[in-house]
Amino acid sequence: MLLPIHPTHPEPRKITRVVETLERGGVIVYPTDTVYGLGCDIRQKKALTHLYRMKGIADDHPVSFVCPDLSDIARYAVVDDFAYRIMKRLLPGPFTFILNSTREVPRMLMRKRKTVGIRVPDHPVTLALVKELGAPILSTSASRPDEPFINDPEEIAGLFKSADIVIDSGLGGLEPSTILDLSEGRVELVREGAGDPGPIF
Repeated sequence: MLLPIHPTHPEPRKITRVVETLERGGVIVYPTDTVYGLGCDIRQKKALTHLYRMKGIADDHPVSFVCPDLSDIARYAVVDDFAYRIMKRLLPGPFTFILNSTREVPRMLMRKRKTVGIRVPDHPVTLALVKELGAPILSTSASRPDEPFINDPEEIAGLFKSADIVIDSGLGGLEPSTILDLSEGRVELVREGAGDPGPIF
């Protein structure tokens, strides 16, 4: 179902409707400051399984958590002074940070991994959703593996017909987030994307 939401001034009643869907175990398509994302509430096990199947990825495929701000990240990831200084400079923004995970991360998401990807997108709709939800949104790009990104919500709705809600906030981006690994106490560029990490290198 396509749900128009204003990209800069999201309507509270519509945000509440989407959050209620997430809390019931729904999977949504939503805008970020890069590409559109496919997401669910990390506390809903059935939704996690549904998301992996919709995306067509194995259940040990790395995904990221969308959090509302830096203070919330520390619940799910180990944020030392080194990582905090870098993230404070670049967030919110088009970056995913790989950090060592805490025990708060649901076990089924970890498998053999000890790290987690963290995002705080600079997009009013995304931030409104995670703030009202009170928990991170498990997130991956709203695209099929090894296929080009799509930025039109109507096209994405056609691709992911079993999504409970597809938010339409206009055309999205076509370049994913830049991924930076901070888990070893240094900065490693894993993927170059929309964010420019130049100032920290």
